[in-house]
Amino acid sequence: MDDLLDAARAAAESAYAPYSEYRVGAAIETADGTVYTGCNIENANYSNSLHAEEVAVGTAVSEGHRSFERLAVSSAARDGVTPCGMCRQTLAEFCDEEFPVVTDGDGEYTLGELLPTTITREHLDR
Repeated sequence: MDDLLDAARAAAESAYAPYSEYRVGAAIETADGTVYTGCNIENANYSNSLHAEEVAVGTAVSEGHRSFERLAVSSAARDGVTPCGMCRQTLAEFCDEEFPVVTDGDGEYTLGELLPTTITREHLDR
């Protein structure tokens, strides 16, 4: 797991965060072992900013991946940051509640712990 967290830490170094100065990196491992990274990319119009987890998942999905094994997320502050609610919901589109999320702080969570009541495709089909 250290390699995945190291990849997230390295990705945080590339973050573009001139407004918050809070750099975040994420690394997601696909089912075939490929690792994709992402960093936060801020915009003066804050709602247009991209989160590190979104960038990593989006890149992997754009290259045809739909199955993921685990995610690591880190901030430059190494303060145990976890994915925000929006990123948790994005992860839930592709991952089940047992999906592991590793942080610099408290270690490892499952997606179900971080997002206990998620919106799923089944909710929309009702």
